[in-house]
Amino acid sequence: MDFYSCLVGLTELMMLAMSLHVLTYSGFKKEQKIWYLLTFICVMLCAGAEFAVHCGYYNESFAIPLTILTVLQFSAAPILGVLFIGALGLRNQTKIAVIYFSINLVVETVAAFFGWIFYFDESGYHRGNYFLIYGAFYLLSLLYLIVGLVLVGKKFRHRDMWTIGMTLIILIAGILPMTILKLNITYTAIAMSASLCYIYYNDLIQQDIKTELVTKQKKMSDMQDHMISGLASLVENRDLDTGGHITRTAYYVKTLSELARADGVYADQLTDHFITLLCTLAPMHDIGKIVIPDVILQKPGRFTPEEYEQMKVHASAGGSVIRQVLNGITDEEYLSIASDIATYHHEWWNGCGYPKGLKGERIPLAARIMAIADVYDALISERCYKDAIPPEEAFDAIKLESGTHFDPALVKVFLDHKDAFLPKQ
Repeated sequence: MDFYSCLVGLTELMMLAMSLHVLTYSGFKKEQKIWYLLTFICVMLCAGAEFAVHCGYYNESFAIPLTILTVLQFSAAPILGVLFIGALGLRNQTKIAVIYFSINLVVETVAAFFGWIFYFDESGYHRGNYFLIYGAFYLLSLLYLIVGLVLVGKKFRHRDMWTIGMTLIILIAGILPMTILKLNITYTAIAMSASLCYIYYNDLIQQDIKTELVTKQKKMSDMQDHMISGLASLVENRDLDTGGHITRTAYYVKTLSELARADGVYADQLTDHFITLLCTLAPMHDIGKIVIPDVILQKPGRFTPEEYEQMKVHASAGGSVIRQVLNGITDEEYLSIASDIATYHHEWWNGCGYPKGLKGERIPLAARIMAIADVYDALISERCYKDAIPPEEAFDAIKLESGTHFDPALVKVFLDHKDAFLPKQ
């Protein structure tokens, strides 16, 4: 009796804990919470009713209230399978639960008058000659639960046969001792199964949410890439001198970054993620030109000193434009790298660049890589104020400015792999 009392007590506490979790869990809709609460409360009712009948404190005067309680128990227990499946999200379970409960209630009520399924006398509770009627209703409920689990697994595209099998094993393990050894642990097994279904459902939901989140992140990333491409193209189309510049420089940036990492240069910083962002954001390096007047941007010739000073504004303006456009739709790392490229790709290793005169490794790595790619492409491309020069001459020019304009470590990588930077025919 002590063991049985403890078992029922633990079952009630388990269902109470699960009910409290449902009430406080924000991941469920109202309808889902109602289904789970009905499931757990029904288990508590059935376990409590069975305990009241079999606890050993029977008195003949309790026969009528215990009969009513047992009718409720025998009517509610077979709908547990329907309640489980309702909690797991299949539709139209309300109607099935109401119909099945009503049928059970009518059958149990009528049978109680004649003692067909159970009855009480001076010695206590007894099974009737037609107790198998209740057993059939209960077995049908278990089969409904198993089929429902399979359907739920298909619905969520994550069919978990281990969970389905374990639920079945637990339920059978709870039924056999009652039928063979007369140990009343059925509702403990049901409570465990209900908890397992609860965990199973949460796992399915979390996997579905994770898949949906990945899809949304991919869409957001694609939207950012399209926005970057569009803005960069807008600027390039205004600057009639730089057709194809953003595509070529993005390639040079990617190539130089990967080669530098392979050669052990800044390998700790040049992670796959960093290189991916760098290549994606490289087209934004001249976004600040959007604030430069067309009369200067499209001038067919060299700038006067005054025009050059005005043109230099595009570097500092680039970072501001990027933060204004992308702030709130991407993370800080994304913003930081994009801003660094746009703002500092005209800084010089010796501190003579602009807009802030940064020196050495105070210049962000992304901007130092961009600087080499930008100048190299400008040298080998035709401009309205100059002819294109051969790649070998461009290599020599960049070598000449190693340690003054450019990061010497990156220049060495660049010159050690000249073939990788030759224009594609």
